[in-house]
Amino acid sequence: MKIENSVALVTGANRGIGLAFARELLDRGARKVYVGARDPAAITQSGVQALRLDVNNPEDVSAAAALASDVTLVVNNAGIAQAGGFLAADSEEVARRIFETNFFAMLRMSKAFAPMLKANGGGALLNVLSVASWVNGGDLAAYSASKAAAWSLTNALRHELSAQKTQVLALHMAYVDTDLTRGFDVPKTSPEDIVKRALDGLESNLDEVLADELTQQVKLGMTAPRPSYLPQVD
Repeated sequence: MKIENSVALVTGANRGIGLAFARELLDRGARKVYVGARDPAAITQSGVQALRLDVNNPEDVSAAAALASDVTLVVNNAGIAQAGGFLAADSEEVARRIFETNFFAMLRMSKAFAPMLKANGGGALLNVLSVASWVNGGDLAAYSASKAAAWSLTNALRHELSAQKTQVLALHMAYVDTDLTRGFDVPKTSPEDIVKRALDGLESNLDEVLADELTQQVKLGMTAPRPSYLPQVD
């Protein structure tokens, strides 16, 4: 789809990747950009329409869908993470909390806005995923599992929404320089670069964008006889 003259909604848009999406959409000529956050007062970007949108709150999602009925692009960006493995004492509680935001909220938003996208010609869903959709080293165990589930959800939605001509794009990346990764001493890509590659892919009608070199290497490894990121067996 084309960004120019589109009407977009971005979740988790008060900072990081979400804020970068809002700015880039405006720069590319989107006619209107709705930006969602739990506290609309936290949204300071000019030229956007702020929405009170806690993606874990069904009432907020329903209200946003009623207000943003002209939407043609939904960017499911809202997400959370917490370090820790599955054998930690609180792992079940952590996993439920992370899955609620990273999987169930994405499902909730997609269901709520699919009818609007259909009514407005099809449009697109852009789901922000991760290289962690394919690998889980245990340090971010629940987060990785939630992104794997969200990837599966995205692939299913692509099939279910094809009849109404809704494009569904999966955005995968490794570490991005945001508040979420502030404590990680690893190479990071800027949110602006990730978003530019994502929207380039959307406008090229791609199903998937691998937004940095590490993600591309991991995906390539998945097609090898034995993925390169797994231990090699003699």
